[in-house]
Amino acid sequence: MNRRFLRLAATFGAVGALAGTTVLQAGAAPAKQHGAAARHVLLISVDGLRQADLARYTAQHPQSALARLARGGVQYTHAATTTPSDSFPGMTAQVTGGGPGTTGVYYDDSYDHTLLPAGTTDCAHTKPGAEVDLTEDLDKDKSALDAGQGLTGLPGSILKMTGRPGTLINPAALPVDPKTCKPVTPHAYLRVNTVFDVARKAGLRTAWSDKHAAYDILNGPSGDGIQDLFTPEINSDAIGFPKGTDWTKDNRATEQYDHYKVQAVRNEIDGYDHSGTHRTGTPAVFGLNFQSVSTAQKLPSSDGLKGGYAAKDVPGPLVAKNLDFVDTEIGSLVAELKARHLDGSTTVILSAKHGQSPADPTALTRVDDGPLVDGLNAAWKKAHPGAGDLVAHSADDDALLLWLGDRSQAAAEFAKTYLLAQHGTGTDIDAKPKAFTRGGLATVYAGAAAARHFGVRPGDSRVPDVFGVAQYGVVYTGGTKKIAEHGGAAPDDVNVPLVVSGAGAPAGVRDAAHVHTTQIAPTILALLGLDPRDLAAVRQEHTRVLPLRSGATHR
Repeated sequence: MNRRFLRLAATFGAVGALAGTTVLQAGAAPAKQHGAAARHVLLISVDGLRQADLARYTAQHPQSALARLARGGVQYTHAATTTPSDSFPGMTAQVTGGGPGTTGVYYDDSYDHTLLPAGTTDCAHTKPGAEVDLTEDLDKDKSALDAGQGLTGLPGSILKMTGRPGTLINPAALPVDPKTCKPVTPHAYLRVNTVFDVARKAGLRTAWSDKHAAYDILNGPSGDGIQDLFTPEINSDAIGFPKGTDWTKDNRATEQYDHYKVQAVRNEIDGYDHSGTHRTGTPAVFGLNFQSVSTAQKLPSSDGLKGGYAAKDVPGPLVAKNLDFVDTEIGSLVAELKARHLDGSTTVILSAKHGQSPADPTALTRVDDGPLVDGLNAAWKKAHPGAGDLVAHSADDDALLLWLGDRSQAAAEFAKTYLLAQHGTGTDIDAKPKAFTRGGLATVYAGAAAARHFGVRPGDSRVPDVFGVAQYGVVYTGGTKKIAEHGGAAPDDVNVPLVVSGAGAPAGVRDAAHVHTTQIAPTILALLGLDPRDLAAVRQEHTRVLPLRSGATHR
C-alpha cells in the first residue's frame, strides 16, 4: 500500500473503522486520490427527515430506494444534528466537521456584536452590532426563482442559473466589517474551511445544490470551494401557482422545486455542470438538499391532504406522499450512478440538516413569540428608566435565541427570569386555546451558561446571550399556519438519519453508537483519500471519522 492509503487506514483505524472483517478497499482513482476508497461522494440531505421516519419507511417499503440504500451500507441509528437544529448550522456541520460554536453559524438569521449594520458607510461613528441574515433577503430579487439573474422562460429555464450565486447577493443587504468598512459575504462569515475547500486544493471537482444564494457560505473562507453551486430561491414566487404562493407554501410546488435540484445533480453525475451543457466531469464531492418533507411536516394541509403526523411518529397523508417522492427522486440518482457505471466508485451519504418537532400532533402548543419579546423589552425599560430595548435580535422557531444589547450576566439573568415567569394561552393542533407555562421553555441558558453550552468563551461575538430550549411540542409562531418547526433540541429535532452506503462501506450494518453529523465531513475526506485534519473544525473539535464496521449491530 502507498503512503496515502496507509494514512487512510490509520485514520479509520483510530476510531475502530477497520474492526471486523471488512476494510476500505482502494480502487481505480485519479492521481489526486491515491488509495481512496471512493472517487465520488454524493451527499444527500433531506430537511425534516428523522431517523424514526426512515426506520418506519424502510420497514414498510423493503424494496424502496431508501431501504436498498440503508441495506447497502452502514445505518447509524443514533445520529444527532446540531443544536440549534437549524438549516445553516446543520449544513455547515456536515461539511466542516464543527458545531455552531466553531463555525460561528448559529441560525439562518442571527447576530454579531462586532459587525456593523447592513448599509453602513460611516464605519468610524457607527455602533457595532448587526443582524446577519442568510435568507432570501440577501438576493438581488427575492421574488425571482433565479434570485435576480434575469433569466427568461422561468421556471423551465432555471437550470441555466449561474453556478456562482455569490454574484446574485445584494451587497447592501450584508453586514459590514468595521475594519475594512466593506460588506461581509456569507463565505467570509464562516470561521472555518469546508470539505469543498480541501477537495479543491487537492485538484478535485466540487458541486452542491441548495435553497438560497446565501449558501455561498459553503464555499468556505476561500470563496471558491464549490465550483458549481446551484441555488434556486425557494422563497421566491412559485410560478404557475396562485399569486402570493412561494415554493414552500404549496407542497406540489416544493416537490417541483426539489426536482430542479435533482435534475441538476443528475447532470453532474453524467459529467456535466448542473445545466447539462458544459462537460466538466463528475464531481468528487457533490450533492443536494431536499425541502418537500419539511414543508409536508409544517403545513396543516396542502393539495387536499392533511399535513404533519396522524399520530406520534405516524406520517399523515402529505408526509407519507413526500417520503414516497423523496424515495423516487433518490432512486433516480442511484439509477443514474449505475447507468454511468459510477455506482462502484461512489459513496452515497444520506442525512438531514434537521428534523421537525413535534411528531406527536397532540403535543403541539403554538405560542406567539412577539408578545414575549415585547414584554421582555418593556419590563427591562421599566426596571431601567431611559434604557432602550434589551433584545437586539431574536430567532424563535421551536427554540428561543436572544442576542441582547446589554451583554452583562445580570441582563441575561433578567431575561431568563422574565421568560420563565410567563404564562398564557396558545393554540393546539386544531387551533383551539391551549395554556402554556414558563414561556413555553423547559431550560434556559443565560450569559456565561449559554457560552458554555456552545463551547465558546463568554463574550464571543456571535453566541446567543440567551438560549431557551422549548418544552416538547411548543412552536413559536403567530397564527396557525404552522404545525411543526425546527431549531430546538427535542429528539424530533435532532435525531436524524445517517447512512453511508456504497464504495468504502460494508453492507447490511446497523450501528447504534451515538454519532454526530459533524462526523460526515472528515468521513468524506477519508473516503476520498484526503486528510480529515485539513479541516480546521476537525482539529479544533477532534471530530472523528464515522466508524465503518462490518458484522453485527454495534451498540
